[in-house]
Amino acid sequence: MKGRHRILVATTNPGKLTEIKAMLGGDVEWVGLADFPDLQEIEEDGATFAENACKKALGYAKAMGLWTIADDSGLVIDALGGQPGVKSARFSDEQSRDSNGAGRNRTLLDHKNMAKVLKLLEGVPKEKRTARFVCRLCLASPEKVLIETEGTVEGFIMEEEVGENGFGYDPIFFVPGLKRTVAQLTTDEKNAISHRGNALRKLKPLLVKLLKCA
Repeated sequence: MKGRHRILVATTNPGKLTEIKAMLGGDVEWVGLADFPDLQEIEEDGATFAENACKKALGYAKAMGLWTIADDSGLVIDALGGQPGVKSARFSDEQSRDSNGAGRNRTLLDHKNMAKVLKLLEGVPKEKRTARFVCRLCLASPEKVLIETEGTVEGFIMEEEVGENGFGYDPIFFVPGLKRTVAQLTTDEKNAISHRGNALRKLKPLLVKLLKCA
């Protein structure tokens, strides 16, 4: 490879960008969507995590002429037929962005989403509350999809929120092997078992191989 490769991470979340940069590293200039404020947002309207991740990766790659990594993540609950799935971020029917694209109160939205899940699972016994977090990653060039990986973490849904850390559904997602909810884990503990971390660990050696040939 001649010089550093520039790769766009399709997120406006600085925490996610930092996590991806730290886990993938390499001789790469990592940039995020915040570096391109005038870039038109790509709608996530796919039926699966894979469809959304690839649509975002290809769409932003074509728009910017850069290799782009995009992800789509969510919670899949067996007793709810896979819900909330691709609608995880907006399961309570609240929008996470206002008409100007500005972020709304994530804490309030997270609590509303969790409340809906807990309501739907009322009366469902513990052994049938199995669930998993899923993360689908896609790396695309402006011409095609280059790499796809998926990471998961298995657990079950609590009957109430427990823990103060994390975000999203972390306070109601119990990890049996650690005997705690994700919201009770430290950042390092969460990264070691998280669905996004698992997907990134699968992607890293494939990206290294691609970069050597680029």
